[in-house]
Amino acid sequence: MTVAVAHQPSATGHLVLREAAREAALRNISMTVIQVTDAVDLDVTDAHTAGLSDEVSSVLGESGVGSVDWKLELVPGTTDDTAESILHIATRAGAELLVIGARRRSPVGKLILGSVTQTLILEADMPVLVVKATAS
Repeated sequence: MTVAVAHQPSATGHLVLREAAREAALRNISMTVIQVTDAVDLDVTDAHTAGLSDEVSSVLGESGVGSVDWKLELVPGTTDDTAESILHIATRAGAELLVIGARRRSPVGKLILGSVTQTLILEADMPVLVVKATAS
């Protein structure tokens, strides 16, 4: 079992990663970090892993949860299949929880553009924890 986290390098992504690490520590299970990227090759994987290692170490230190085993899953995807790719990896990893981020969008933006977040919430076979950055 694992806590799956859909991660994007951003301020909200950092918060999402922190909440996923807390959930993994609380449940005493590992964490699977899912990143959707344009392409997946050895150089891209190495670069993402190196950058994410620093961020995970920082998050674990900030949250005070100690050590959490984690792995990175890079998924090639496009805007059309982002939610499907995330759900596929989360299911394959045996996730008991999916942690995702949400950003503020206007009602018109929601209507016209659709929402990966909405699709993940509605289509996931596991509970979904949505993390939203507070307004400053």
